Amino acid sequence: MTQTPVLITTTGPDKPGVSSVLFTALTKHAVELLDVEQVVIRGQLVLGVLVGVGDDPEGLQEAVEQVMASVGMNVEVRIGSAIGADPFAPDRRGSTHVLVVLGRPFTARAFTDVARRMAALGTNIDTIRSIADYPVTGLEIYVSVSEDTPEADAALRTMLADIASQVGLDIAVEPAGLARRAKRLVVFDVDSTLIQGEVIEMLGAYAGAEPQIREITEAAMRGELNFGESLVRRVALLEGLPESVLAEVAGSLELTPGARTTVRTLKRLGFRCGVVSGGFTTIIDHLVDELGLDFSAANELEIVDGKLTGRVIGEIVDREGKAIALRRFATEYGIPLEQCVAVGDGANDIDMLAAAGMGVAFNAKPALREVADTALSHPYLDAVLFMLGITRAEVEAADAADGLELLRP
Repeated sequence: MTQTPVLITTTGPDKPGVSSVLFTALTKHAVELLDVEQVVIRGQLVLGVLVGVGDDPEGLQEAVEQVMASVGMNVEVRIGSAIGADPFAPDRRGSTHVLVVLGRPFTARAFTDVARRMAALGTNIDTIRSIADYPVTGLEIYVSVSEDTPEADAALRTMLADIASQVGLDIAVEPAGLARRAKRLVVFDVDSTLIQGEVIEMLGAYAGAEPQIREITEAAMRGELNFGESLVRRVALLEGLPESVLAEVAGSLELTPGARTTVRTLKRLGFRCGVVSGGFTTIIDHLVDELGLDFSAANELEIVDGKLTGRVIGEIVDREGKAIALRRFATEYGIPLEQCVAVGDGANDIDMLAAAGMGVAFNAKPALREVADTALSHPYLDAVLFMLGITRAEVEAADAADGLELLRP
């Protein structure tokens, strides 16, 4: 028997029984279910159902309108050609890319600009869902490019990077598919990423050399100075500092907002989490213990007779050394680099982010932002979770299940 397609769209307050009432009416007309999609936004339901009916589609329309009115819902029914494109044609192509868009504030004007630029490229928005309302507003958007080619992919990424800087949004883009859900290891830089501030500058304050050290640090982070050379010069300024100062600084570190939530959530999901730092082992070991991290790599300060000599022992963990450390840890845990995520802020993180499957520049210097897969410009480390498709609601539900108090301003 030839079927007529009927598209039913129901809107109104979300409440128990709406779907039951609708599908009871559909059952009485012996329809074939072709597609269903539902979303709830702040208590308002939007439910779309596509069916095929053998006879009397107008009778089905009348029945649906009556039952929906009985439960206080609005309904629109389209029959046959009024639906538009062939509703019986299977759509197996699916989305080609997934965007995560974050903002604070996240304005309608900014999103309009992004949508217009995508439309100009022939990129279609397939689905949108909210993934965060705190501390930033976040949307996960599935899109399809007009032609799934490397050139189209490059054009989309270039356009999004350009528009993101113009409208003040953070936008990450990845190919859609299983690989996006396969991340298993995350490595963080420490200074100005996992923690606030630079440890060596804190040590420099005790040595009376903070301004000189800060100047060298900033030059290195901008990529103007080789990191190994800059570390040697900065550590030399710490000569004579008592070993006890290291413990004092380690105990005074302030984590970046969202750092605990990020590590806790990733560990729940089975991620391996650790740090690779151009800092110092004594300080890093404190963070490893406090956060329950799986691995770490950092530099070791030489100490003689209870005082710093102003020298570093062994191989320096510099720009190249960070990438080497990431590869080593990935190998130890049997995780392909494509399933690794690296998060950092400075030029010495470039190689590490380039080696990882996803490189995230966190409030980063321009040199790093230019090569990272995505850049975060808000000072909340838990935004990394949103980039991985983890929602704020999922994080808070897991915390509540563990008896942790929900903290919002």
